[in-house]
Amino acid sequence: MGYAAARGGLMAIRAAEDLIRRRRTDSDTPAISQDQYAAHLQPLIDRVMAEGGVWDVDLAIAALRQGAGDPIEAAHLIRAHRSTLGVIGRCDADADELEILRRVVPAYRNPPGPQLLGLTSDYTGRILETGPVAGPPSTPSDGPRELTEPQVLSSPGDADRRPRRLLEVLRDLDLVVDRRRVDDPEPVDITRVAVRPPAPRSARLAVMARAETGALVNLWYRNILGPDGYLHEITLGEVRHGRLPVRVAHPRTGGDVVLGHVRVTEVEAIEDLDGIDEDRGRFDVGYGMCLGHNEKKAIAMANLDIACHRDAGRTTLEQSVLLTSDGLEATGFLEHLKLPHYVTFRSMVERKVAVRDARSADERAVVEASATPPEPCR
Repeated sequence: MGYAAARGGLMAIRAAEDLIRRRRTDSDTPAISQDQYAAHLQPLIDRVMAEGGVWDVDLAIAALRQGAGDPIEAAHLIRAHRSTLGVIGRCDADADELEILRRVVPAYRNPPGPQLLGLTSDYTGRILETGPVAGPPSTPSDGPRELTEPQVLSSPGDADRRPRRLLEVLRDLDLVVDRRRVDDPEPVDITRVAVRPPAPRSARLAVMARAETGALVNLWYRNILGPDGYLHEITLGEVRHGRLPVRVAHPRTGGDVVLGHVRVTEVEAIEDLDGIDEDRGRFDVGYGMCLGHNEKKAIAMANLDIACHRDAGRTTLEQSVLLTSDGLEATGFLEHLKLPHYVTFRSMVERKVAVRDARSADERAVVEASATPPEPCR
């Protein structure tokens, strides 16, 4: 019986795998091409690359096609693929070298440098367009694909592409707590080291950079409005999206060589210090940066960064950031519930039956004891 059941389960699994393959190959509808993905689904591809922890457009598109558009499944495939790759070196990047494609400064009317709205739906009406969408025909291309870059109507100079930060203005006015370190500690590699609270700031930021966007936004929202005793005044200093050069050391000369560019979203959030033991004459700043164009995640990151610093371990906030915001881990725990749990559930049933039998025996004993007449007095 056990062998037959196991063989039947194996056949069912193989049949399910066959259905997945047929869905990808036997459909009468033409498959979405790589170029169509790259041209029209930029936010989705950016999210997969960020949560998968790999900047590779072609891999992200292949993962989305295999996962039928499910971003968590696609990120899972990307991370599984990444785990098979060897580490051949380390890269360095300086956020001050970010070439701006979009920049908004909500905190200042006239910030240093320009405000570049770039590609955004922030100022468009949320009206569903149901008609056909006309566009240029897609033409196949060879070689690695790059996502369509946001277009800027104005033509700012090179200096405006790397404007001075609002944070520097606040430092000049002595209005911000300076938490810069004189040393340069090695960032925690969360792909090789399991992080647990209390964790260094680099570990928290790395976890949030790969976190599932919805989970991170929900965690941020609960921290702002939840019953944890805090009410945070939120002001965004800057929101930036641009191309960041990635450098490696030349193996012979040791000099920096630009390996390529990745697009990132960077946010600095200003926090109003009002605690008893805090410097009420200054602000503090939280930081967030993630791969691709994902302002929701970067804003949540920046606010949770400063919230964890202010919380200082008094609540479970840091634990929630480190252990519950990863969409792959949460989904994996959820998905395993669909696997066979026969033995576990049978033991639960047997315990319930045993408890009921013991309860019935006790009730019968009480009834028998009350029905027995007392012995006569002598």
